Amino acid sequence: MSSQKESTVRTLVVALLVCLVCSVFVAGAAIALKPTQLDNRLLDKQRSILAIAGLGDASMSSAQVKDMFSGTISAKLVDLETGKFSDAFDPITFDPLKASKDPKISSVLKGNVDIAGIKRQERYSTVYMIENEGQVDTLILPVRGYGLWSTLHGFIAVKGDLNTVVGMGFYQHGETPGLGGEVDNPKWTGQWPGKTLFDDNGNLVLEVVKGGVDPQNAKAVHQVDGLAGATLTANGVSNLLKFWLGQNGFGPFIANLRSGEA
Repeated sequence: MSSQKESTVRTLVVALLVCLVCSVFVAGAAIALKPTQLDNRLLDKQRSILAIAGLGDASMSSAQVKDMFSGTISAKLVDLETGKFSDAFDPITFDPLKASKDPKISSVLKGNVDIAGIKRQERYSTVYMIENEGQVDTLILPVRGYGLWSTLHGFIAVKGDLNTVVGMGFYQHGETPGLGGEVDNPKWTGQWPGKTLFDDNGNLVLEVVKGGVDPQNAKAVHQVDGLAGATLTANGVSNLLKFWLGQNGFGPFIANLRSGEA
């Protein structure tokens, strides 16, 4: 073999060895860091829950967040088919999004049923509750649905009457900054507290309206201002609320919770 060929072979061998060593380090780092990444993801979600429920903000330390969730807020698993609490999985570690991709514990949504545009729905979901002497003080429900460009992931918190909104917000989305991205704007999210989900007949009527809410309108208590230049995102918010608070979402659970049968 010529010296040139030997040099080429050696170069390729060295490059291959470097690639193998690097891949081992990268894979090892990914495995080692995965628990930390999962913990940080959970903390971010918990911070969002606290902020939406009016119990904290993004500046809270991890110790403060963990303290709130160990002493104030309890996570509970709900079977969406029965509308009752379940012990099928650990509510703290259960991942509804991952579950929605598992055919064993999810189902395909078709036609007019899928008004939120999520395609598949998990059978179980985790809700968060603040209780006082055995009574629900605040209920926090996860919601998600498609806007214009992305799926919006968030929570809605309601008082113990299971009707009055405490807060509403999204912790993840990919909507257009300055338009649909205004779902993050405190001025917009600040409109939600005090709004009510249901009318006097028990019908779900909370919605985002095009333009602004007329304070003289009797329906104003069920309405939130639209997002300028982002009608499809606003419609997406209305639709995801109708889905998750309706009969195909948490509607049966809310009814059971009211009657004490959850």
